[in-house]
Amino acid sequence: MSKIKNAFSNGKAFIAFLTAGDPFLKKTVDYILMMEEAGADLVEIGIPFSDPTAEGVVIQDANIRALKEGMTTDDVFEIVRRVREKSQIPLVFLTYLNPVFHYGYENFFQKCEELGVDGIIIPDMPYEEKGEIADIAERHGTDIISMIAPTSKQRIQMIAKEAKGFLYVVSSMGVTGVRSNIETDIPSIISSIREVTDIPAAVGFGISTPEQAGQMAEVSDGAIVGSAIVKLIEKYGNKAEEPIAGYVKSMKEAVKKAGR
Repeated sequence: MSKIKNAFSNGKAFIAFLTAGDPFLKKTVDYILMMEEAGADLVEIGIPFSDPTAEGVVIQDANIRALKEGMTTDDVFEIVRRVREKSQIPLVFLTYLNPVFHYGYENFFQKCEELGVDGIIIPDMPYEEKGEIADIAERHGTDIISMIAPTSKQRIQMIAKEAKGFLYVVSSMGVTGVRSNIETDIPSIISSIREVTDIPAAVGFGISTPEQAGQMAEVSDGAIVGSAIVKLIEKYGNKAEEPIAGYVKSMKEAVKKAGR
């Protein structure tokens, strides 16, 4: 059974992202466990891919660093195995359809079930195409996390009605990356979602400061942060524990305050 609902069981969730294998396998394991200790409620693990079309330069570069280290999909599963030896924090993959297809859908989701991967986000798989993997993923207890963008409009409720795990609400047009301002009307998107489902909806893309995280959590069920964490890993490499821990604590506190 998916553990994703546990991430939202105590109110607003802080969801942290990092790229598997950046800077190398063991440190990814260490950083995931440390982020849980610092307050992360769910961790998204990016599977390195050569053409991550939804990512800005920060996460693109992280993919390149990980691939140069020789990171494979099997290595990413090994990261999950090691995390699961010490933690039951909800884990979600963020990847593109090509690596899953190449690995083999049945093999991939069977491995997810064996190792305790709770969900998967595939930015380049439109909602209308998810039938290609939906039955296989469901059979192996892996939630396909749907994304809702500012351009979804009349598709918002269609996507939300069938959502599993949680909904990933994209805060801004374009690719991932730190943004100084988030101008999308998130409350209206959340309101539209709430008309058809009570599944948690967390906001990501562009969030980097505690103030932004708090603002997004006030109007949704949580905040998702990736690029800002990856930038810390880029800066500090295999010595990023303290900077990441301090950052995650500050973001979690901001999200918690929004839920009071």
